[in-house]
Amino acid sequence: MRALIAALIVSAAPLAAETPVLTLPIDCELGVSCFIEDYVDRDPEPGTQRDFACGLNSRDGHKGTDIALLSFDRMDEGVEVRAAAPGRVLRTRDGMADDITLQGVTDDNACGNAALIEHGDGWQTMYCHMKRGSVAVQPGDEVAAGDPLGEVGVSGQTTHPHVHLTVYRDGEVVDPFAPGDTSACDPAPDDTLWAEPPTYYKTGLMTAGFSTALPSLDEVRSGAARVTETAPGTPLVVYGHMAYPQPGDLLTITAQGPDGEEMFRQEIEVETDQVSQMRAFGRRAPSGGWPAGDYLGEALVTRDGVVIAHRNAHVTVR
Repeated sequence: MRALIAALIVSAAPLAAETPVLTLPIDCELGVSCFIEDYVDRDPEPGTQRDFACGLNSRDGHKGTDIALLSFDRMDEGVEVRAAAPGRVLRTRDGMADDITLQGVTDDNACGNAALIEHGDGWQTMYCHMKRGSVAVQPGDEVAAGDPLGEVGVSGQTTHPHVHLTVYRDGEVVDPFAPGDTSACDPAPDDTLWAEPPTYYKTGLMTAGFSTALPSLDEVRSGAARVTETAPGTPLVVYGHMAYPQPGDLLTITAQGPDGEEMFRQEIEVETDQVSQMRAFGRRAPSGGWPAGDYLGEALVTRDGVVIAHRNAHVTVR
């Protein structure tokens, strides 16, 4: 990723001397058709993560804000990635395949199909993982806030459709939710780059995956529960590991077969405020076994009908 940043970030004459005010860089409705999956990692120690509110909704070393769609079908329909602020396009990349197997992905192209925009006074924004062939701007183009840059895809280092937005000031990563000190762990800080700051939810999904039996929490935490390939005769179970859920939250677990047909769906209401909770649901193999192919599992957390967390899971039956 460092090589990518070095290749994209360049010096140029400033456009303005003001701090940019950001709008949502994607054409979706938060809590309905998309949600914020990961924030900038504010913990400098390797192997740990902390978002700006001292929650766990980040990944170790994550340098941006991930806004994710809820389905590949929605991605296929076409969802615009939009400029978060006015500026000038510096660099773009297109042509990388939308491939969740991550074949050919390296540190140099982990951002996938992308655009880098300068906003003046050292400010830049970068937009990653756009759909191949969708990038709609060229270096030198002037853009306004909300102008389309491309469409959400799964190019680069990702396995689900989302836009990754990184904000830079003089080449350094800036957290748009709290560009200053976050020692207070404030979920709604006054110091923010957003024109309309999105609602923060501490609740999140740490992971979701397929297993061949009902796993324990320890097995999920260690990764021992996860399978990516299995035989036709084994059970298929989808699990979701939640952090900081609240009583009344609803975890919905589903799985789809290779033909896109839903195999099972289970809604599980959270009953306690235990910080770390795992739930799972699945089915035994039918007579004759599961058809060969790729299966998609999903774990979705809603609160009073608002989507606050979502994770995909993948397994191949051979």
